[in-house]
Amino acid sequence: MRAIERSEILGLGDYEMVRPHFRARVIAEKKPRRVEIGEHLAAVFENRDTVLLQIQEMLRTERITAEPAVLHEISTYNELVPAAGELSVTLFVQIPERELRDRLLVEWAGLEDALAVEVDGVAFAARGPRPAGWIAERTTAVHYLKATLSAEAVAAIVAGTAKVALVVAHPRVALRAELARATVKALAEDLTG
Repeated sequence: MRAIERSEILGLGDYEMVRPHFRARVIAEKKPRRVEIGEHLAAVFENRDTVLLQIQEMLRTERITAEPAVLHEISTYNELVPAAGELSVTLFVQIPERELRDRLLVEWAGLEDALAVEVDGVAFAARGPRPAGWIAERTTAVHYLKATLSAEAVAAIVAGTAKVALVVAHPRVALRAELARATVKALAEDLTG
């Protein structure tokens, strides 16, 4: 999948004019890409459109207009765009209650190393860089991860024959979420795009 280029980024004024339509389209596109993994975990499979939306929204929210800062946001978020044969997953720990969240983020230390994409029974580890300020005794609420698939797994997903799941194999939390057909179809489009 191609990285986002500077020429694709709209200025703040131009973005405001297309924002309602663009956001609505990408939010609708994200629905099948979102997978609930148990009570407190969810994942979103990222693609160019989801990354482009994140860049535009960050520029809008932070009112970023200086060219070096715009280029920094593009570079940072381009890390989420999957390469050929990859799936990009953002993993969210979703716990509104602060006390429970703080406790589980400590109990789930290492969660960022516990996610895999399973295709027809074969697990492909989803890994990513450690965030700034990372400490081994605590996980964070958001993880940006990528799984590199085998050629066979890619072919099975693209053919629509694969059974795909997200699997969390952590000593304190073991979960499995089978992906819906609509999600697998979206991944097939990513892998052929």
